[in-house]
Amino acid sequence: MAEKSFEIKVDKWTFRVPRDCFYNENDCWVKLDGKTGTVGITDFLQNMASDIIYVELPELGTVVEQFDEVGSFEAVKTMLDLISPVSGVVKEVNEELQVKPELVNQDPYDKGWFVKLDVEDIEVDRENLLDATGYFEVLKRKVESEKRKLKGQVEG
Repeated sequence: MAEKSFEIKVDKWTFRVPRDCFYNENDCWVKLDGKTGTVGITDFLQNMASDIIYVELPELGTVVEQFDEVGSFEAVKTMLDLISPVSGVVKEVNEELQVKPELVNQDPYDKGWFVKLDVEDIEVDRENLLDATGYFEVLKRKVESEKRKLKGQVEG
């Protein structure tokens, strides 16, 4: 049986890339179920952001174009936007994140999802997305870049 996700381990971190999602280079993912797209952030982004302390979600019915902001989140050191991998209309938000934003850190691909969209045209949007294999290659480059930055800070 094929593994459900690719993994890369770096020091104390393990970054997972589930095979059943599509990704943008902004480290956001979408998992499709018919015309519904569940959207969240990747293991890599939640790790880089560190402890997420606040999540801002859009209103139901908000129309979102591919690569628009569809929410934001605040971590101890930074505030970041959730960049939608697909176009659609917000049909559900993860209300639990309002009281437990740490779910994004604990389980970014399941309980830590942000929004569900009625996806407009996945075939058009898919042209600008990476499958798990493609994103895993991007992730490896990002991880190497972060390792070089950390090494430079330690040596500097």
